[in-house]
Amino acid sequence: MIIDVHAHWGPWFFTMDVAGVSLAAMDRYGIDLAVVSATEAVIYDAPAGNRALAGVLETQDRLFGYVTVNPRRLADAERDLREFLPTGRFAGVKIHTDYTGSPVVSAQTREALELTASFGCPALVHTWGTSVLDLAEVCAGIPGLRVIAGHMGADGFPHAIEAARSCDRLYLEPCWSHAPAGRFARVAAEVDDRRLLFGTDSTLIDPSSAFGSVAAAGLTGATAERVAWRNAAELFGLPGLSEGRERDSGR
Repeated sequence: MIIDVHAHWGPWFFTMDVAGVSLAAMDRYGIDLAVVSATEAVIYDAPAGNRALAGVLETQDRLFGYVTVNPRRLADAERDLREFLPTGRFAGVKIHTDYTGSPVVSAQTREALELTASFGCPALVHTWGTSVLDLAEVCAGIPGLRVIAGHMGADGFPHAIEAARSCDRLYLEPCWSHAPAGRFARVAAEVDDRRLLFGTDSTLIDPSSAFGSVAAAGLTGATAERVAWRNAAELFGLPGLSEGRERDSGR
């Protein structure tokens, strides 16, 4: 069983043909389930993208959704959370701090994360460099909030180790467009394995990059299982997975 906690649905503004290929990428790499955000929601219009994704999720039992939240449009965010979370097809919140011009330390992002906590679901938040430390500090100050540091800080991954140690409700996932040798192995050696997740950034990045990073860490036994799917299943409360039941994929 493999669960990808950082994936996307829909076309990008780059010159690349990836619209609708989430399932093809999943099949190629043996990914059973993915939690996806709509690219339209992340980059252009959160409410419109969330609604488009909701229609897709009605027909795809291998995909769960993130309600994308623009911290500068919190009234829209609260409406979407009330509408989509009860469907059972959305599992969390996605916040991209760069595209929305809302740094982790900004008042609007803190309010967005407080809103997320009030709905009891986790948030995937874009982090880069030292912003992963900011996310840990904000998370620690909001009771009940659980956050995933997207890209685990990217080039700031050493800071992600410190961040995870300072806040036990912060999780790390490895996807990044670069693949420095030993990056995930170092993090996995120094962070509680119950706080590590698997994410690819598909369809923006080919999943092979994240697979290579995790494979190079040489994880085995319970740790490998936690990273591959168990931590994600518990964090998102995904139905039917509490006992480790795998999707009948014929593999």
